[in-house]
Amino acid sequence: MHAASEPSLLGEAVLLLGFALGFVLLFRRLGLGATLGYLIAGIVVGPRVLGLVGDAHAKMGVAELGITLLLFIVGLELNPSRLWRMKQEILGIGLVQVIACGLAVSAVIALVGYSAGAAVALGLPLALSSTAQVLPMLRSSGRLRTPFGERAFAILLFQDLSIIPLITIIAALSRNPADTAGTPGWQLAIYTVLAIAGLIAAGRFVIRPLFRLIGNLGEREMFVVAALFTVIGSAALMELLGLSTALGAFVAGVMLADSPYRHELEADVEPFRSILLGLFFLTVGMMLDLGVIAARPLFVIGMAFLLIAVKTLVIFAIARLAKMPWRSGLALGLLLSQGGEFGFVLFAQAQSALLIAPESVSLFGAVVTLSMATTPFLMAATRNLRSVPAKPDEARDGPSVDGANAIIVGYGRFGQTVAQMLIASDIPVTLIDNDIEMIDVADSFGAKVYFGDGTRIELLRQAGADEAELILFCIDGDQLSAEFVESIHEAFPNAAIYIRAYDRRAVIKLQATPANYMVREVMESAIKMARMALDAVAVSEEAIDRAEDMYRARDRERLHKQVETGDFRAARDRILVQPKRTDSASA
Repeated sequence: MHAASEPSLLGEAVLLLGFALGFVLLFRRLGLGATLGYLIAGIVVGPRVLGLVGDAHAKMGVAELGITLLLFIVGLELNPSRLWRMKQEILGIGLVQVIACGLAVSAVIALVGYSAGAAVALGLPLALSSTAQVLPMLRSSGRLRTPFGERAFAILLFQDLSIIPLITIIAALSRNPADTAGTPGWQLAIYTVLAIAGLIAAGRFVIRPLFRLIGNLGEREMFVVAALFTVIGSAALMELLGLSTALGAFVAGVMLADSPYRHELEADVEPFRSILLGLFFLTVGMMLDLGVIAARPLFVIGMAFLLIAVKTLVIFAIARLAKMPWRSGLALGLLLSQGGEFGFVLFAQAQSALLIAPESVSLFGAVVTLSMATTPFLMAATRNLRSVPAKPDEARDGPSVDGANAIIVGYGRFGQTVAQMLIASDIPVTLIDNDIEMIDVADSFGAKVYFGDGTRIELLRQAGADEAELILFCIDGDQLSAEFVESIHEAFPNAAIYIRAYDRRAVIKLQATPANYMVREVMESAIKMARMALDAVAVSEEAIDRAEDMYRARDRERLHKQVETGDFRAARDRILVQPKRTDSASA
């Protein structure tokens, strides 16, 4: 293609987004997941097939920001209390899985003719599974917060944490003279420690005060800018020191994991992460050498089959040693048997280290892609395996704070009472408010309140609304629209919705929505005061109950009529008013 006819930057963007949109929708429709759709779109639009878009290596530089943002979000997931509760699964099953699967797959690769260094450089990345594919599937099936889902998440989390050590191992095995002439390993270790310490200090003394200032100003756009600055700035610092940019983003996420801004950060960064990670898979697809794959199709199919079989057997054995039921262990092995997106990153590192040839990168990239294609079908198999009821003595972990049963939006005088009642009943809650001063006051009393706009669906999703049983809006009901409540019900159909209404006008406005219950904020306390007043003037308990029943019945009739007619003045005759007194009565 001549330079004059090459598409412009905007033209390439249109082609990439258009093909990505089409293939992702198709693959989602087929139940094969978005990741595979992006990969196939990249293959089709790239130089090996249609040749519509080129220079994949230049685009990879931008696309790798998707991996950086993914590790930042992984860091945000590392709430200390959740990590402590899952420590055995993460440091036990997760560590053993990466080592055992890495060695087993490396041995298989060595047996087919690769050198020891190449086998390790290929086998260790293949030990990792696809976080980007498995987690959304677990979430959509409602299994993420089950004991089975928690163990899968623990393994995936350790795999994500192992990226940095694996990159270090590949660098240590490097045959590239440029690598050996670089900074000594002991010096890199010192740089790493100093950089991590510097990032932690910056997070405490610079980043958190910055977010507090932006929150007080109410500038949401600046919050997005500050979030991206934090991620990219941390990655840039690591790059300047010759370290992994992913490590910088990960540390940035960890230092903010326990801050009140966590859910808002996740909601703001997630769209950029999704787009850039999609671009990453597109460029990987563009760089796959189909000629090499076509020359050895049986090798690709055979290695994909061996990868799935070896990882399934190893993970099944580990699960049985961890005393999981055999059905759950087999389901876990099948679910995590595919290669993962970080394999592409580590293959590129291994190629730069002269451990593997470009042809091997294409071959094993195709192995990962093919194994990913099997995941939706294996996921269906795990669902059938898990359909057998669990034994009564099977250990079940309680819900975590991050996966709370209830999400409370608004932590003012109303929300505080609701929250404390739920906590008193041992129901874990996630608290959200956008008042920085209120968050600071709550923190001084030991309450963990997250900063954010609780009327944003994406923020609620980041806070765990997909798994929550209750969503309680303890803010002024006038801030909510009927369309918003409908969208909340559609997005989180398993959650019961409760709304605090300012007055009957708010109730009338939202009456036809799927909200499970609306309460006028002062109604019950006003009834309580009236009952106490009647008791003080010696009205009998029976008469007080009768008065309350009369009032509630008339109020319900009036509200029903107002909703039915849309007229706020309807059923005025149901209002109890003081009868006019005659002169004789006055005397």
